[in-house]
Amino acid sequence: MTKKNNFFTNFKSDFSAGLVVFLVALPLCLGIAMASGAPLFSGIISGIVGGVVVGYLSTSHLSVSGPAAGLTAIVLTAITDLGAFDIFLTAVFIAGIIQFILGLIKAGSISNYFPTNVIEGMLAGIGVIIILKQIPHAFGYDKDFEGNLAFLQPDSENTFSELFHLIGHVQVGSIIISSLSLFVLIAWTKFEFLKKIKLVPPALVAVIVSILLNEFFIISGSDFSILNDNMVNLPVPNSFEEFKNIFILPNFSALLNTQVWIVGITIAVVASIETLLCIEASDRMDEQKRFTDTNIELKAQGIGNIISSLLGGLPMTSVVVRTSANHTAGAKSKLATIIHGLLLSVCVFSIPMILNKIPLSTLAAVLLLVGYKLANPKIIVYFWKKGKYQFIPFIATFVAVVLTDLLKGVALGIIISIIFVLKGNLKRAYSFKKDEYIDGDIIHIHLAQEVSFLNKAAIKSTLSEIPENSKVIIDATETLYIAHDILDLIREFKLTRAIDSNIKVKLKGFKKSYNLENSIETPNNVSYENHYDFVKRKMVKKEIIK
Repeated sequence: MTKKNNFFTNFKSDFSAGLVVFLVALPLCLGIAMASGAPLFSGIISGIVGGVVVGYLSTSHLSVSGPAAGLTAIVLTAITDLGAFDIFLTAVFIAGIIQFILGLIKAGSISNYFPTNVIEGMLAGIGVIIILKQIPHAFGYDKDFEGNLAFLQPDSENTFSELFHLIGHVQVGSIIISSLSLFVLIAWTKFEFLKKIKLVPPALVAVIVSILLNEFFIISGSDFSILNDNMVNLPVPNSFEEFKNIFILPNFSALLNTQVWIVGITIAVVASIETLLCIEASDRMDEQKRFTDTNIELKAQGIGNIISSLLGGLPMTSVVVRTSANHTAGAKSKLATIIHGLLLSVCVFSIPMILNKIPLSTLAAVLLLVGYKLANPKIIVYFWKKGKYQFIPFIATFVAVVLTDLLKGVALGIIISIIFVLKGNLKRAYSFKKDEYIDGDIIHIHLAQEVSFLNKAAIKSTLSEIPENSKVIIDATETLYIAHDILDLIREFKLTRAIDSNIKVKLKGFKKSYNLENSIETPNNVSYENHYDFVKRKMVKKEIIK
């Protein structure tokens, strides 16, 4: 009997990772809320609930939940169409209930059908997106909101054109801080004496150094000083009344509104799919190869969205960027996720003025390393060596995720994978072997365990190409299922073309229940060469009886 690990066994590494995820999640929560047209604190609330509540209920050891960039377009449109944020919160409440029901009916099992190469392609694509999206922030150009992973941006630009607009908006101070932050982060992984400092993550050191350096620039009146627009911009409540107004209740009178239900169902479906994709990705990252119960995950997400809606928070999903940052920072258990949520709740409401001194360029440095680890060129080489049936869905997903968004990219990869599976099944439905002998050929056709209507074209083509005066053995000894279309095809071949072309056909292993006309096994005392005459005599005898 194995001893169960204590929840705090890996406290040092989990606390360090939770601190890093907190620093990464803070601007992401604010950016996504801003892009969604929602109150800024709604993103923070969603991040807190995703970290503490979903983190506790989930069986995932690495996944981090919070407001998702993939839902921004849905949320923005829904708030506009419904006319009020409190009505929108009712839709989020409905979405949470639907997700909980999906978990009860075990809908999470569909994640088992996500191909590994597609998941890896998604991760590599997101890694490239993170790098491309964070380069402007590292240079001090923060026009696009933090956390946006879509190729097409709200400002009518795209991921690539944004890089060209960077020219002319470069801030030297941001470059200095992002470069220094990268140096700290990389040095922490290179020097042994720094590696031993487990409790203090390099990201925190980079943040502290960047704050101090920028404060020096400001005090000295340097042109390198970073302005407020290029730093974390967390609202600061000035009174208890303002603090109380942060929390907004759903307007349950809107439950009779059909449009609210449509929005709720849409959020539930999209959020559930994104969550399942992220859970598969997080399980792939886990060096200990632990698996998440996806049905429990859907229940946890449902409860999380219900609570988030009751507090005035945005809908949430499991999020790849924060999960990747969690893994990169060395998280060992879900305690890291919970710590990140607790830090969000404590720090946002107690030290917002300090948090607002963090330059976005230093957080960009943290995310640049996360992106590089996701999009490591070695993964591309790995799938290239696996062959085209593994590489093509991988690279298609990778490119599509970069040029569109996560869901479209994964959908394309899965479609290509299905096509390859169907193509492979067409080829593997039977094996074909030809033995040469003096008077002609003996052709062996061994059917697979399952032969479906999808194999009809291939088998029909094979039968039509069998030369005259051949001897054919069609072996179904190992076949468990064979479609009626295939049986009809074999029956037609035996009774028409085989007789007309003097092809001797012998069937093996076909069940009597298949009712193949003249599917007669040759008696042991009848040689193969006499099998054709034996069958013809049986046919003549049947005709006489008729």
